[in-house]
Amino acid sequence: MEVFVRYCVYALLLPLMLGATIAVAGDGKPLGKKITVKEVTPIREILAHPEKYEGKRVLVEGKVGDVCRKMGCWMMLTGAGKDETIRIKVKDGEIVFPQEARGKTARAQGVVSVRDLKKEQLIAQGEHMAEEQGTRFDPSTVTGPKKVVQVNGEGAVIVEGAAAK
Repeated sequence: MEVFVRYCVYALLLPLMLGATIAVAGDGKPLGKKITVKEVTPIREILAHPEKYEGKRVLVEGKVGDVCRKMGCWMMLTGAGKDETIRIKVKDGEIVFPQEARGKTARAQGVVSVRDLKKEQLIAQGEHMAEEQGTRFDPSTVTGPKKVVQVNGEGAVIVEGAAAK
């Protein structure tokens, strides 16, 4: 009888334990530090008012576009609109954004950085990114100084198996 009771208890607990594991996995794959910011700031809001967010810790959400092919040290997140893209950059090796994250939904937490780059700096950045991605870069496409807004990433979650809306 005692063995039967133990068997029944295990039989009841096993699905609950598996269910908890599945729920945790469904929340996504955490990368880097734990996300502590609760409210998502729309990417379009940061891009429209970068000075308001400069130096502030934010949580952004979007569809993962490109990912650094060399070190996985950055990913591009696109918000609701086509022109709502922001780069999430981390120190090399601190977090490695996986290549298979492309097309999935991600949340990333970090501090907003706003820099005014001269034409020469933009060309150097474009050449560097092209080298990392194994693509070509045409310096004539750079038209002058530009304000560059990015999130210096601290932590992220890639939602496994989910494509962004």
